[in-house]
Amino acid sequence: MGIRKKNSKTPPVLSHEFIIQNHADIVSCLAMVFLLGLMFEITAKMAVMFVTLQYNVTIPVEGVLGEPASLYHYGIKDMATVFFYMLVAIILHAVIQEYILDKINRRMHFSKTKHSKFNESGQLSAFYLFSCIWGASIIVSENYFSDPISLWKGYPHTYFPFQMKFFYISQLAYWFHAFPELYFQKTKKEDIPRQLVYIGLYLFHIIGAYVLNLNRLGLVLLVLHYFVEFLFHMSRLFYFSNEKYQKGFTLWAVLFVLGRLLTLILSVLTVGFGLARAENQELDLSNGNFNILAIRISVLASICITQAFMMWKFINFQLRRWREHSSPQPSSQRKKATSAKGKASRKEKENGVNGTVTSNGADSPRSRKEKHS
Repeated sequence: MGIRKKNSKTPPVLSHEFIIQNHADIVSCLAMVFLLGLMFEITAKMAVMFVTLQYNVTIPVEGVLGEPASLYHYGIKDMATVFFYMLVAIILHAVIQEYILDKINRRMHFSKTKHSKFNESGQLSAFYLFSCIWGASIIVSENYFSDPISLWKGYPHTYFPFQMKFFYISQLAYWFHAFPELYFQKTKKEDIPRQLVYIGLYLFHIIGAYVLNLNRLGLVLLVLHYFVEFLFHMSRLFYFSNEKYQKGFTLWAVLFVLGRLLTLILSVLTVGFGLARAENQELDLSNGNFNILAIRISVLASICITQAFMMWKFINFQLRRWREHSSPQPSSQRKKATSAKGKASRKEKENGVNGTVTSNGADSPRSRKEKHS
């Protein structure tokens, strides 16, 4: 389970370099402590709170043959579960980095800039693919596609199945694990603010959907967003392997705009129309009802501002690429081109002069023979 990078020099124990090189081993040992705690009666109650999902509720089903449904709701103990699976996410991150991405990097011989971007896209593409498949399976099993009204019908959705709660716990654990990874991966100082912004945006929206009992809408929007982001990072990986592969970015650009429109449409339909027409519109913290006008406006405002921010970044990115492709060559390149042409023309002139000299000024052996004769 431990992962060690081969290095000729062993850093001092408990130094920064030692922790970075052996962080997967350290985190693995910490996770094993919680698992071993399940084996002893004294520590089992505490360990269960970290390893298994909490707040299980059995709800009877109408009918004689109906089996009781096992559902879950959220609470403060979920923080302990998120912490344990954050450790699991750090271990999986190190496994993917060591056994997949590092081997590809050794073969491709990337530069330092491409190396960091390749690692980032490799990690995120694996996470987005897994989350898309998992989230889509939940959406299909709960019939959210066939019955879109269920996104707001019966609000508040205080109880949800095991798969949905585990999905949200895993999402929170992954994005919380991104904070220590900034230290473990030796992220550059100039890249840290950008990383913190998008990590914070993910956590803000996931926690908001989880706490406000908008878990169904949050699940659909996450799967939609993750699919578009998966295409971007896969296109990025193909581009790093061969810079001719740029068609994936065109497909991603189209789907990115469509994804933003679908996000706004689903949000407005669910929060602006569905919840606004619900009968119970009173704030009730005990029952998890947050369907009041102020919260609905705040939810829609946060979603719209985030989508506008993403579109602004997207437009700037596309304009920068367009300027790079359409702008003429820099002056330094033009000077190099003109100097190269000048050298070539001088060589041609010299070759022409030499040719005329040998043909006119210099005496060939045949002309010398004719003079002697």
